[in-house]
Amino acid sequence: MFTGTSAEKPCPPSTLSADDVPLGLTEEKARDLLAKLGPNTTPAASAGLLRMALKKFSAPIPWMLEAAIVLELVRGKPIEAAIIGTLLVLNAVLGFFQESRAQATLAALRSRLALNASVRRDGRWMIRPAAELVPGDVVKLSLGSVVPADVRLHSGEILLDQSMLTGESLPIEAGPGTETYAGALVRRGEAIAQVTATGGRTQFGRAAELVRTAHVVSSQQKAVFQLTRNLAVVNGIVIVLLLAYARRLDFPLSDMIALGVTAVLAAIPVALPATFTLAAALGARVLARQGVLPTRLSAVDEAASMDVLCSDKTGTLTQNALTVAAVRPLSGFDEAQVLRLAALASSEGGQDPVDRAVRAAAANIPLGEIKLVQFTPFDPATKRSEALVEDPALGQRRIVKGAFTILSKLVAASSEATAVAETLEGSGHRVLAVAYGPPASLELAGLLALSDPPRPDAAPLITKLRTLGVRTVMATGDAAETASTVARQVGLDGPTSPPGPVPKDARPDQFAVFAGVLPEDKFNLVRAFQAHGHVVGMCGDGANDAPALRQAQMGIAVSTATDVAKSAAGIVLTEPGLAGVVTAVEVGRRTFRRVLTYALNTVTKKTVQALFLLVGLVITGHSILAPHLMVLVMITGDLLGMALTTDNVRPSPAPNAWRIGEITADGVSVGLGELMFCTAMLVFGIHHLGLGAEPLQTLAFVLIVYGNQAICYINRDRRHWWSSRPSAWLLVASALDILITATLAIRGISMTPLPPGLVAGTLVAAIGFLVIFDLVKSPILGAGRKLAHLGTAVRAHVRA
Repeated sequence: MFTGTSAEKPCPPSTLSADDVPLGLTEEKARDLLAKLGPNTTPAASAGLLRMALKKFSAPIPWMLEAAIVLELVRGKPIEAAIIGTLLVLNAVLGFFQESRAQATLAALRSRLALNASVRRDGRWMIRPAAELVPGDVVKLSLGSVVPADVRLHSGEILLDQSMLTGESLPIEAGPGTETYAGALVRRGEAIAQVTATGGRTQFGRAAELVRTAHVVSSQQKAVFQLTRNLAVVNGIVIVLLLAYARRLDFPLSDMIALGVTAVLAAIPVALPATFTLAAALGARVLARQGVLPTRLSAVDEAASMDVLCSDKTGTLTQNALTVAAVRPLSGFDEAQVLRLAALASSEGGQDPVDRAVRAAAANIPLGEIKLVQFTPFDPATKRSEALVEDPALGQRRIVKGAFTILSKLVAASSEATAVAETLEGSGHRVLAVAYGPPASLELAGLLALSDPPRPDAAPLITKLRTLGVRTVMATGDAAETASTVARQVGLDGPTSPPGPVPKDARPDQFAVFAGVLPEDKFNLVRAFQAHGHVVGMCGDGANDAPALRQAQMGIAVSTATDVAKSAAGIVLTEPGLAGVVTAVEVGRRTFRRVLTYALNTVTKKTVQALFLLVGLVITGHSILAPHLMVLVMITGDLLGMALTTDNVRPSPAPNAWRIGEITADGVSVGLGELMFCTAMLVFGIHHLGLGAEPLQTLAFVLIVYGNQAICYINRDRRHWWSSRPSAWLLVASALDILITATLAIRGISMTPLPPGLVAGTLVAAIGFLVIFDLVKSPILGAGRKLAHLGTAVRAHVRA
């Protein structure tokens, strides 16, 4: 986290009185504490690269692929084993790349903190690497410096910008007793502070640790696991029955092994992870062209399922730019006069955000003949700034600018002024007062209300997300009054949570605003929503948002976000504004529909292939498919299935969800229909064409490929197959599939040849099956879903 030499360097003298500076620690005491507590750094990730890589080969689909590779090698089929191994390695590489994003997040966090600190050891000041600080050290904080650890101010007055950690849009005035955090920026003044926490025990370090440990299993990962589990259960039973029947028929051991390999290949959804990744990659390319950069491919899928968006306030829903929101002149003055006077009492070109906001508001107001004689910048001791001006008509006049509570002690405030100030403060504004008059006789000229205005596209975004079924919740470190005001302005209707830690059972429908929260609170809020079954998005821009961005299924960093936030997020908006959030949702839902169709096809195909092997064995007494023919079925089927990732689809109007039970029921229902078609054609080949064992294997290969073509078009639309136009890539893949299969079967490449008329007739029969089954699929699918729901209810009752 920190770098630099440990050699002592002299420190510039302090402007504070020597009486205000505690002695600090001795070098010996500091060394002992450093050895005991460790350096002032964030903890490094402990997972090794080798361990991360090996984990990618330990999951249900990799296990099944590895088993198939072993069986192919046992059979002396290295080419088939290499094909399956290539898919296995591809999936592992993609997963490994995605997981390495956490390392980049921690590196960004470490780079944000100060490199060196001004510390007092053995009674004298020196510059030391901030990594060597320990609790009890006395440090100096001055203009432009970064707070090197969590500290408590001992003396002095400074203006602190803590927005990168707490999310507060306004800098705070900090004096003796104030606690602040590592990473805060000193905008003005000088102070002496004592270190209270270092390294992983700081608020920043805790945020870094949360980012390192944050983890949520993506919906896509769950879907792959559940689909694979369901297929393994169904097809596992079929394979056991298949081998048991083959054993009853006294199959030789070599034939048993070949039949087992064929059955295993028929059951494995080999291309399922790769196709999910391909669909997400294509969606990511579309998003990138529209100013949305996914850093994790899983975020594209999660965008489709997101039903809750937690959003930071400062810099996300607001512009993170302090502005004058209102000018309230008092009796005898107008708005232009108040702004002119406030500008004269503000520094020009300084770092004070309040003075910059006032100067910007008065930029177009001429000063006339008034000349600035003397300017006194903001003094932390008096908490005001002053100007002495020369007015040709009135002579010398004094202008004082500061917080209303401060100036009301200097100048008697009328009941009117007090009422206006209370109204503005109640609306979440920071209120400044401007006093003007002869040096010895000032009067209040007016009040200025400062705020961080909402982004112009924030309200339309929230409205659009609401129509898409996504609830938006604000989570901010700002005060409740300020947060509630911004929430109303952007259309977030609902109560504000009471101050304090986020409840473990927090729900998104309880509050519209969670105010006064720290990074750990935002992290816990996301986890609480996830515990209630929500797919959560988190939109933020600062390091304080990083843990929640990492924990959320879809972390979104806006274009102005820090590197820390961008590294932790799953999606980065590369263009100003928030329109990319809606774009991500819409593109994600299209991607989801394509993957859903592929998943449904996978269940259908794998159900058919395993059952067809069993039915064919019962009918013919021998295996109707050899292992190499099943590999060809896999290749042709995956070519068509991957083309579905480009299909024309209609995004759903509400968040998507992986209803694996319904997918399985639909897939099995359609699969049974295809099984009937394949079985009928197989019986026709036996009894009417008199085909022998080897020509029947070729016919079975053609039947499965052409039957898969039919179900592809049946499954791609819940309406009739002609209701939407297929994509060009899908049509091309379909034509290639048909052509390759026909060529192999007619020419007898790796199989016994069939007459061209039989191959063409099989294609016509498959088209007929498509037309007929498409007309009756609605009631069939409805019945299948009812059975699935009944089974779910029975299982739930048994568990209860």
